[in-house]
Amino acid sequence: MMPLPNPVTAKPLLVVVDDEAPVLKVIERVAGKAGYDVVTCGSGSEAMRVLMRRPADLAMVDLRMPDVNGLDLLRQIRGAVPGCEVILMTAYAAVDSAVEAIKLGAREYLTKPFDFDRLRRVLVETRVEIERRAQVVALESQVARQLEFCGMLGRSPSMQEVFSLIQRLAPHAKVVLISGQTGTGKELGARAFHQAGPRRGRPFVTINCSAVVDTLFESELFGHVRGAFTGAVDSKPGMFEAAQGGTLFLDEIGELPLSVQAKLLRALEYGEVQRVGSLQLKRVDVAVIAATNRDLRAEVAAGRFRGDLFYRLNVVEVVLPPLSERREDIPYLTAAFLRDAAQRMRKPLTGLTPAAERLLLNARWDGNVAAQIAGHRREGAYRPGKTGGAARRDRARAHPRRPASGQRQSHGRGQGARHQPPRALSAARTSPSGRRSSARGIAAALVRRTRPARSCAGIAHGPTPAL
Repeated sequence: MMPLPNPVTAKPLLVVVDDEAPVLKVIERVAGKAGYDVVTCGSGSEAMRVLMRRPADLAMVDLRMPDVNGLDLLRQIRGAVPGCEVILMTAYAAVDSAVEAIKLGAREYLTKPFDFDRLRRVLVETRVEIERRAQVVALESQVARQLEFCGMLGRSPSMQEVFSLIQRLAPHAKVVLISGQTGTGKELGARAFHQAGPRRGRPFVTINCSAVVDTLFESELFGHVRGAFTGAVDSKPGMFEAAQGGTLFLDEIGELPLSVQAKLLRALEYGEVQRVGSLQLKRVDVAVIAATNRDLRAEVAAGRFRGDLFYRLNVVEVVLPPLSERREDIPYLTAAFLRDAAQRMRKPLTGLTPAAERLLLNARWDGNVAAQIAGHRREGAYRPGKTGGAARRDRARAHPRRPASGQRQSHGRGQGARHQPPRALSAARTSPSGRRSSARGIAAALVRRTRPARSCAGIAHGPTPAL
């Protein structure tokens, strides 16, 4: 049984903004008993200074203050600290201001003098929701660890099929072709093949074919002897020799010049390489994994890629699905990337705002997982606390998903929930009071819905790999 995460120990932070000292004292006393750490501010400018130093979970803002209008302060808070809930309070209640406050994202609109029963209820319900969201993030992070396979992550049927294929073929395959869109994790797939196979203790050498100057390809792959060309002052082994006994990963193989493709084919066929400027053949024992985001069949038809090399590489082909076809993985990827960003930047990232969650689930994700990683790192660099502000700034880049009538359907089981987060997590996010879905109930549902973690050839799973 999956253990529950540790309960949230830090109290939520409440910032109260009002120009009347008695109001500040009353709310400080009531909120302290409701489980909050409370900071009181007598002006809007003071409140913004406090929030920029220490992002709060909740702010209670008076509608009319000498230095700022409460609605204007609400806008500033929502822009600067998007994870902060806001409650407006006023002694001059009006329908227009209440409607405007809700439109701007206020959680509640309280009138003075306070109904203390309602005030306590609102504070307790907000605290419960804040704590529940933190528990959901912790649960998703735990599930993400369970779903990890040799550095890759996914619970969708398409990714489980990829994991199964790698696990079956890694002990035997010596030449593999991995294809998929940019950002789908082709290098992680190559490393998974390496770790799950018999060469996992040997070198894993990577060369990006799109980053090598055409005239240096032969030297990089096969090495050269001293004096082979201008500037060759010493002999140098190539990537094949450096990977002896291990795995050579040829990223962006579609960029390989035709002049080098014939020598690569010979190395694959006979296990022999010849350094530039040398007559001696050297035997190499190397597993070769190639990756591409191009359609190599179309490249062969256009004469830009050798057909015999393509068929030699295509002995085993693994196609990685784009993120748009595995949306049920987004919550777990998000949890893993937030945990990684928090560790890298040494910042507290406690979760996502509801708006950010909706944006992530509905985005087109043209850049796939790489775009999601970049987004979370950028968001973590902007601010601590709950993330979501930079996500809104990047809405135009993410492009909202536009489903078409003939939209491609993914294969495998679980298609009915393809574009929805797991039911337990969705309920935890949307329940207004937190009474319907406790952390223990969420954990039990996740255990029932989650497949056990796959073993990576007997290797114990460590922390989430560098992303």
